[in-house]
Amino acid sequence: MGEVLTATRAEVCAAACADMFRGDGEIVAAAVAGMTPALGARLARATFEPGLLTTDGGPYLTAEPVPLGAPAGDVEGWLPFREHLWLVLNGRRHVWLGPSQMDRFGNCNISHIGPSDRPKSQLLGSRGAPGNTRLNPTSFWVPRHSTRVFVDKVDYVSGVGNDRGAFQLRGVVTNLAVLDFRAPDGSLRLRSVHPGVTVDDVVAATGFALTVPDEVPETRLPTGEELRLMREVLDPKGIREREVRA
Repeated sequence: MGEVLTATRAEVCAAACADMFRGDGEIVAAAVAGMTPALGARLARATFEPGLLTTDGGPYLTAEPVPLGAPAGDVEGWLPFREHLWLVLNGRRHVWLGPSQMDRFGNCNISHIGPSDRPKSQLLGSRGAPGNTRLNPTSFWVPRHSTRVFVDKVDYVSGVGNDRGAFQLRGVVTNLAVLDFRAPDGSLRLRSVHPGVTVDDVVAATGFALTVPDEVPETRLPTGEELRLMREVLDPKGIREREVRA
């Protein structure tokens, strides 16, 4: 019998991020929200989505998916800022955002916490979130699923949700579950729970009424080949384990 490989929570999350790229074809994977979606993008390209364009985390389009933290290696293209803006305006990027707050329709806040005239905490600022959510496929990565992130009302709308004209919100991967926006009103729905997590765990960590189907499956485990690629090729230093806590 062959060796039985057990996936870690981080590896389950990375494979779930990879799945968000299914069907994308030849567009740029702008997975800038953390190491996990970046690993997911490179995993997708190395397996079922070979046409996906991946970067070194900067302006270089890499000829092959490179390991996390490694130099670009062979380069097949360069994206100066003007070209990046063209991609945004024409929906040629699948971007990942890391929201500090998100409501049930996907409106997200990366700007500040508290009232605008006297914020408790200053964050990144809206940056590219308005254009990204209005013009590009967008997914979200939340490494710590909690009621502080998933709130009834965000303090500031940095990226627009489905009630404000979002282009295409794909879904949300967290350390507990995978969610999508397939509720009848375009709000968040629980798609799957990670191994070891219950539906009640996710509901308790969400600050609004989440749509929960009658049957919620378990998030799929990475295949043996996906585990090999993550462990031996794409992330041999195990950077993925620093971002996700079970």
